[in-house]
Amino acid sequence: MDRFRPLRRIQVEPEPAEPPAPAAGAGGDAEGNESPAPAAGLLMGARVRRRAAVYRDCKGDYIGVPNDPCLTKILSKQGDNKVLFADKVLKFTQSGKMKRRILVITDFALYLVDPDADILKRRIALAAVDKLCISNLSDNFFAIIVPTEYDCFMASTRKKEIVDVIVKAIKSTSEYEPEVASSNRFEYHAAAEVVKVVEFEDADGGIKTRITNKEKS
Repeated sequence: MDRFRPLRRIQVEPEPAEPPAPAAGAGGDAEGNESPAPAAGLLMGARVRRRAAVYRDCKGDYIGVPNDPCLTKILSKQGDNKVLFADKVLKFTQSGKMKRRILVITDFALYLVDPDADILKRRIALAAVDKLCISNLSDNFFAIIVPTEYDCFMASTRKKEIVDVIVKAIKSTSEYEPEVASSNRFEYHAAAEVVKVVEFEDADGGIKTRITNKEKS
C-alpha cells in the first residue's frame, strides 16, 4: 500500500557536508541502508476512512490504522489499543537526512514506523517527553525533547494537531503538562553527543529553515 503522496514542499537550507555519522544506538531510529526521503522534503496527506470497533473513536487517524496489519500488530504487542493520532511525517536523522515515517500517538506512547519496511523504528513513552519545540512561524517543523534518550526532530503539515494531541495525552495520564516552547531558534539532541541548532527566517516566498551542528565549547 502506497502511504505517501506529494502535498507540500518544505524549504530547508542544509548544513555543509560532514563525514557520515554513526548509526543510532540500540533501540534508536538507526539510518541503515534505507532510502532517504526526497531532498526537498515533500510532505504527504491522504485521509482514509476508519473502521474496526477498537479504533472507532479515533478522530486523528489519517492513514487508517485498523486497515494496516503492520501497525495493528505493533500496537497489539505493546498493549496499546487507543490511537489518538496517526499520519505520515518526515523524520530528520542524526546526519541530517530526511526519512519517511508513520507517526502513531496513543495514550501511552509515540511510535515511529518505517512505512517501506513495515518496521517499528522507535517507541517513545509519553512519560519520557519533557518539552516540545516549535517556531513562531507557519512552518511544519517541531522537535520532541526526550532527556532520558535523544530528541526527535520532524516535519508534518499537521504540526499543531500533533503538538496538541501530545500535550493533552500527557496531561490526561499524569500530573504535569509538557512545555511547548515557541522560538525561531531552538536546539535538540540528534544523538547523545550531537546537538543541532534549528533557525527559522521569514523570507520572500516562504520560510527559510537552517539546521546546523552546534559548535562544541
